[in-house]
Amino acid sequence: MTDSSIGTPEQLRDPNYFPAIYRAVPLGIQHVLAMFVSNVTPAIIVAGAAGFGFGSNSPDFPELLYLIQMSMLFAGVATLLQTVTLGPVGAALPIVQGTSFAFIPIMIPLVAGKGVDGLAALFGGVIIGGLFHALLGTVIGRIRFALPPLVTGLVVTMIGLALVKVGIEYAAGGVPAKASGAESYGSLSSWTPALIVVFVTLGLKFFARGMLSVSAVLAGILVGYVYCLLVGKLPVEVISGSWERSAAFALPQPFKYGFEFSFAAVIGFCLMAFVSAVETVGDVSGITKGGAGREATDKEIQGATYADGFGSAIAGVFGGFPNTSFSQNVGLIAMTGVMSRHVVTIGAIFLIVCGLVPKVGGLIRTVPIEVLGGGVIVMFGMVVAAGVSMLSDVVWNRRNMVIFAVSLSIGLGLQLEVMNVAPGSANALQHLPDTLRVLGASGILPAAFIAIVLNLILPETLADEATEEVSGGMAGHGRGALVKDDHV
Repeated sequence: MTDSSIGTPEQLRDPNYFPAIYRAVPLGIQHVLAMFVSNVTPAIIVAGAAGFGFGSNSPDFPELLYLIQMSMLFAGVATLLQTVTLGPVGAALPIVQGTSFAFIPIMIPLVAGKGVDGLAALFGGVIIGGLFHALLGTVIGRIRFALPPLVTGLVVTMIGLALVKVGIEYAAGGVPAKASGAESYGSLSSWTPALIVVFVTLGLKFFARGMLSVSAVLAGILVGYVYCLLVGKLPVEVISGSWERSAAFALPQPFKYGFEFSFAAVIGFCLMAFVSAVETVGDVSGITKGGAGREATDKEIQGATYADGFGSAIAGVFGGFPNTSFSQNVGLIAMTGVMSRHVVTIGAIFLIVCGLVPKVGGLIRTVPIEVLGGGVIVMFGMVVAAGVSMLSDVVWNRRNMVIFAVSLSIGLGLQLEVMNVAPGSANALQHLPDTLRVLGASGILPAAFIAIVLNLILPETLADEATEEVSGGMAGHGRGALVKDDHV
């Protein structure tokens, strides 16, 4: 709800308005709280998939701290590009950037079981994919036709479906515990912290207001953290040891993990850049509509896409992951009614300061995997829900049902079959070259490719009987967005 004491209605709709500093600072920190957990979670997931750092008792403990540090630092840098701008780079709007979940299903197959050695190819893909993403800024308006809600909704839904398994594994005790056959995996003692996080998050989201509601996931994780302290699941010695082993200040290191050109990584990151670019277009439009009551300009959309790409490329140089605009902060702007880009700039500075202090990452690292699992169950479920929401804009005629059915069936089928077999075991893609196998295993890229191609080549009209047989008589009878006289 808009607070008129912050400024007049005209001022609140102006991106260049700077509220009084004592009001701007808490508003900026509120933006950080809304995205903080989502921003650092991908680093933890990628490290866990690679087999080092969080929850793995690995000697590479400092490497996870560094990845968390870079996630915070370059989320702040990318956000500054959006709010302060650098030439044509940036939208000059209150856009909060953060590490993108969309790329996780691409990153996991690239690093799975490879430890720190798998990061060189990953960050090579991040850099090249980021530059390609920036290049999309010059043509973003002309390629949107190939990515209607049918395609983007399918892709976002697939991203969420690829991630929900991670949340359950974390909540049950973590991948290392599962792989070692530990008795604690899936026990009540493992599930309890995760369920506490879920219940606290839901309670605050629906029954609290203001900052508590906005940062419900973070608050839930804090409650779960305290619970683990009280029951002895998280010894105080672990926290103090992590704090002592973390530096008070550290600068990022360029090419810390090297640079390796991997065709699979480059193709994967470039293809996902399309999805991220379209997501940013939607977020920019949401910000201008929700905060200023107007449509976004072509210059704003182009600048935002440039900042997305260059922010990701710069992050990759120093060991950070791809950045994109965060949709939860778009909702926060609509809720507060404060359109000031300077408020978000304050939040960006806060993120940068945190990124330069590894002790912050050291504390994050001590969050028990089950507690984090409770948080990501909610977050990843919301990714699926966001995809379904986008699909609600689709006209569900027979043509679109066929496109969706074939794309989802192949994409999700590959993801479930290939990603869930032991390394070296027979799988549906074992005879493909390594590059195609990695790209296909994500499930997202095959689904997106099939949906885009079918959407472009299939005729707009199909005979009634063309899909009736395979749909069990339910083709095109949904009433949500169905055009009444559409016979396709």
